[in-house]
Amino acid sequence: MTKLLYLECTSGISGDMVAAALLDAGASEEAVRRALDSLDVEGFSVEITRVRKSGLDVCDFNVVLDVAHENHDHDMAYLHGRDHARVQDHGHACERGRDHEHGHGHDHDHVHGHGDDARHSHGNGHSHGEHHHRGPCEIAALIDGAAMTEGAKTIAHAVFGYVAAAEARAHGVPVEEVHFHEVGAVDSIADIVAIAVAADDLACDGVVVADLPCGYGTVRCQHGLIPVPAPATAFIAEAAGLPLAPIDVEGELVTPTGAAVAAALRTHDALPERFAIRAIGAGAGKRAYDTPGILRAMIIEPLA
Repeated sequence: MTKLLYLECTSGISGDMVAAALLDAGASEEAVRRALDSLDVEGFSVEITRVRKSGLDVCDFNVVLDVAHENHDHDMAYLHGRDHARVQDHGHACERGRDHEHGHGHDHDHVHGHGDDARHSHGNGHSHGEHHHRGPCEIAALIDGAAMTEGAKTIAHAVFGYVAAAEARAHGVPVEEVHFHEVGAVDSIADIVAIAVAADDLACDGVVVADLPCGYGTVRCQHGLIPVPAPATAFIAEAAGLPLAPIDVEGELVTPTGAAVAAALRTHDALPERFAIRAIGAGAGKRAYDTPGILRAMIIEPLA
């Protein structure tokens, strides 16, 4: 029997939404937790719970950072280029525009934008301006050292590859010089490892990702506003040929991690003409936009 994974992204896509939806569709929570527990990364725990979103009972995947690491940020927002001076010239999208008031869980806050350099010790002996930055090689080593299958590692490497290449292009630095601040990387590492393990565990024969909804509006950088989709998201969409569909919703519906996951997993861009649904999972988003804020993952069987 051929089975496909269909990611229904009508409300958008982000790392935590995908992780929750795949777990809800039947992926092994035990395998996901084993991989996360094996990561050589400190300062986080994971809560997998049920929440009500738009009146529906859905799964929520929440990476909880300790006090030293907390930044309310996902999607590699604490990006550093060659050095701190370089970052001042190439700041990542740091603060959401008009939708910031909703308190979404994926704000693009830059480390220099709210004083984390001066305030936080990160649990690794670095404080008061001394920070550990994880480069692509270090992140690759974290993935390779985790307790997960080779298939899951391949998926995780692919996702991070898209993110690193897009961020390098956005910031004008070579890929090998892209460095993710430890604070901003922790929750994205957890999201992507969880997704890789869950997708591998479901063992589908392909993944359908149709058009991704492109909202409108802006996100705020250190030096002004930039339009949605954010640069990294747009570069990933370009590199992978992801189809985007404009919709009349203000906000960033597709995050860089969400786009990278779609790019790494997608094998089909349209559903088969006829299919049967074998399993359904629903993952909650953290943002409050004019959409349901739910990503559905359906295991489907094409029918002749």
